[in-house]
Parts: sequence; structure tokens; C-alpha cells
Amino acid sequence: MNKTIDKEKQYCAQNYLPLPVVIVRGRGIHVWDDQGRRYIDMMSAYSAVSHGHLHPRLVSAMHTQLTQLAVVSRAFHSDKLAPFLEKACELMGMERGLPMNTGAEAVETAIKAARKWAYTVKGVELNKAEIIACEGNFHGRTIAIVGLSSEKQYRDGFGPFPPGLKRVRYNDPAALEEAITPNTAAFIVEPIQGENGIVVPDRGYLQRCAEICKKHNVLLLCDEIQTGLGRTGAMLACNHDNVIPDGLILGKALGGGLLPVSLFLSKRELMDVFEPGDHGSTFGGNPLACVVGLEALNVLVEKQLPKQAADLGEYFMARLKDLPHPFIKEIRGRGLLIGMEIDPNYFTARQVCEALLTKNILSKETHDTVVRFAPPLVITKAEIDTAIDSIESALNSLT
Repeated sequence: MNKTIDKEKQYCAQNYLPLPVVIVRGRGIHVWDDQGRRYIDMMSAYSAVSHGHLHPRLVSAMHTQLTQLAVVSRAFHSDKLAPFLEKACELMGMERGLPMNTGAEAVETAIKAARKWAYTVKGVELNKAEIIACEGNFHGRTIAIVGLSSEKQYRDGFGPFPPGLKRVRYNDPAALEEAITPNTAAFIVEPIQGENGIVVPDRGYLQRCAEICKKHNVLLLCDEIQTGLGRTGAMLACNHDNVIPDGLILGKALGGGLLPVSLFLSKRELMDVFEPGDHGSTFGGNPLACVVGLEALNVLVEKQLPKQAADLGEYFMARLKDLPHPFIKEIRGRGLLIGMEIDPNYFTARQVCEALLTKNILSKETHDTVVRFAPPLVITKAEIDTAIDSIESALNSLT
């Protein structure tokens, strides 16, 4: 037994079921455990470590800012907020931004903005606004957000949930149009569903949704917390369908793997529904977060990490598809967001992840049947080849 794991079990809430490994150090695509063993990180902390562990430019920017100023709250102006928002808005084709910390906070911000827009701009009767999401979505863990979830465990024991929350089938534009009413404020959607098992919709799905939303004066909100910032081979996953949404939600990789940073970005008409006192966050937009977020965006652009994800993702998926194992049902994904679906008649995805752990590959199952491969975007072709050898060895050990 491991004393660190035992103590965590004693004092920590049991809301996770981690793999039995204690990580103590990281650099680039690698992490080391408390026994000195090195692993390839195929999780990237759910895309939060897209730049790799302790990227030197991000660490340097963070260290420099730490010697000057870290947190003052938005009660005052800082010299770091405007440059960060300017860069983010210009890169993403948006006009205004509202900084938060976690992805769930940014989703809540988007929902609040959409509801107020419905009342003050669209003319929906007060307290009647509806938000539509998709079956299989994962937008976070707050009460309102799990009210949108179709996952039974996420909801059980946590009701009642706020009214006005609806769901439609994913990858089904007709279902969206059928669900829209005069009270519909917004449709919130992941361009690729991550936690649902790396579910990639048909080409053109998001474009059709955008057309339907425009036709019915409904806001299109794209949750790119996991899929954004280069992960799928484009700066945003919605770029694959040439869609610019009304509102955009970013997080995870925006903090460079160093601290939580999130943003709700939108067109001016939507963001301008907020007035002083309507919404806020003590830590949102703090100088330290802004400096790291800005440098994270700069590195993505200057090192062409979205293109690298596109090229290496295609190569990685091709190598995975060549693995000759009957229990692999499907390899799917886009860029460096890849899912390996396992036939449950053979093994659970958890068993596969445990086998990968013995071969120095860190991953985590999602929905019991899918193993996620989402390494830092700084991974090289040679490192993918090394990873494939280890993955094949792990799969062979199962058979």
C-alpha cells in the first residue's frame, strides 16, 4: 500500500476514483511518480496541460508577475487585464470578454448572460427563458449545469434543479429546431463531446445549428473548454465548421497548466447586458491569471500548436487503428483529442487504463467504455511512436 494514497483516502472526499499512482513531478509530456518512475501523460489534465507540464515561457511569465502583483480583485483596474482580453477577442473573433477561473464558472456566466439577454433584448417574459443543451453533454458540476445533464449519476441526490433547462439529441439539427420555442434564449453545445466518449458529430452539424439559431433569434453558445485552444487541430473546434458563435466559453488550456483561468467571450450585444454589480468573481481576471493566459495564447500562435495537433493527431489515430486487437471497437476523434472505444464483452476501459499504467502510459476512462488519448500538444512524432509501442504492449498484456 502507498501511505500517500492511504492518507488521501482518510481525509479527502471520495468523489474521484484515481488510478493508484502518486505524481510528484512533471516536465513537457512526462510526469514522474513518487518512486521515480516516468510516464507519458495522455490525459493533459483534461486538456488543461495542452502546453505540456511547466512550459518554460509560461513559468517565466508567471514568476515575473509573482514578483510584482498577483491578486487585487476587479474592484480596481490592473495593467494586465486589457491586453489579455484584447488578444483573446482578436484571436477568437469576439468583441468582449468576461474573465473567470474555472470552466464551470464561465458556463454559468454564459447562461446568466443568455437569460438576461432574453429578457432585455429578445423580449421573453420574465423568468420564462429556456436554455437548450444536448444529451450526453458535460458543461460542469454546478447545480444549474448538472440540471442540464443527461447523466444519471451527476443528477441523483442533487435536485431540485432550476426550471427552463431542456435537452435535445446531439448531432441532430432537426431535434434542436423542434425544441425551440419563443422563450428559448440559447443553445449551448460542445463542438465535440469529450466526457461522453470523444463523440465527433457529422461535418456541418454546427453550421446547421448556427443557421437554426439565427433563424429563430436564439443565441449559439459554444463550450470549448476542452476542445478549444488547438486541441482538435484548429484554434477552436467550431472553426472546422466555419462557425463564429454568439458566445464562446474557454478554460483549461487557457491557464497553461499552471492555474485556473477561464473566459466567457461574446459579441457586444450579448455581453453588454451586464451592468456593474450583476456578476463578478474575486479572483476572475487577476493579474497573475491574465499574464499566464496571454502567454498561453502567444505560445499557441507562435509555436503553431493547433497545426501540430492536426498533423500529429492524424498520425496518432492512424497508428492506433493499426493495432490488431478485437476488443477495440473504434478509434475516433479530431486532432489530439482521441478516444479508443473498448468492447465491454472483453474488458472495461478501466482495466485498459490500469494495463496502460503498468507500461508507463497515463490515461483515464470515460463512460466505462472509452480510453482517452489527449497528450500535450507539444508531443513529437517520435514520442507518439514510443507511446504506441507502450500502448501495444499494454493491450498485449491483457490478451
